[in-house]
Amino acid sequence: MNEIVNRVAQSPIVTINLEEFYPQQDRVVFDLRPFLFQELILKEKDFRAALKELDWHLYKEKWVAIDCTVDAIIPNWAYMLVGTYLDSVACGYAIGDLMQLEVMIAEQCIGQLDPNSFEGRPVVIKGCSNFPIPLYAYGRIVSLVQAHAKSIMYGEPCSTVPLYKKQKS
Repeated sequence: MNEIVNRVAQSPIVTINLEEFYPQQDRVVFDLRPFLFQELILKEKDFRAALKELDWHLYKEKWVAIDCTVDAIIPNWAYMLVGTYLDSVACGYAIGDLMQLEVMIAEQCIGQLDPNSFEGRPVVIKGCSNFPIPLYAYGRIVSLVQAHAKSIMYGEPCSTVPLYKKQKS
C-alpha cells in the first residue's frame, strides 16, 4: 500500500497571514479638543492639571491616535506630553489620526518579520481575514518580501492571483 504524503506540508510555499500577527485590540482617538479653551487655545497650566486628573486606564490595552479634531494651533509638546501618559497603559500610540496609527502599527508588525526567511521561496499573502487589515499593510508586506521571494501571490492557496515572479538570471 502506498504511503500518503502531505505535499502541502512539504511545499516550499510560505503563506503570510497578516491577521496572525496584526494586533486586534481596539483603536481609539485621544482628542485634544476638550482640553482647549474655547476650542482655540491650549493653556499649559490647565492642560497639565487636566492630564494629571484623567483616568488613563480608559486606554489600557488599546492603540491610541493622539489628534485634535478642531482647527487649532497646538504646540508639538502637547501631543508628546499625552504620549508620556499613554506609554505605560496603551498598547501603543501615534501622533496623528487613526490612519496614521494603522500605518505605525503595520510598520511595527511587519518590521518584525525576517525577510531572509522568504529567500527563493514562493510566497502567498493570505487575502481573507476576519479582522480589517489596512491596505497599507499589504503594500508594505509586498515591498518587504519582493526582493527575496521567488514569486508572490495573493489570495487563498486554492485560488491565488499572481503578483510577482522573479526573473531568471
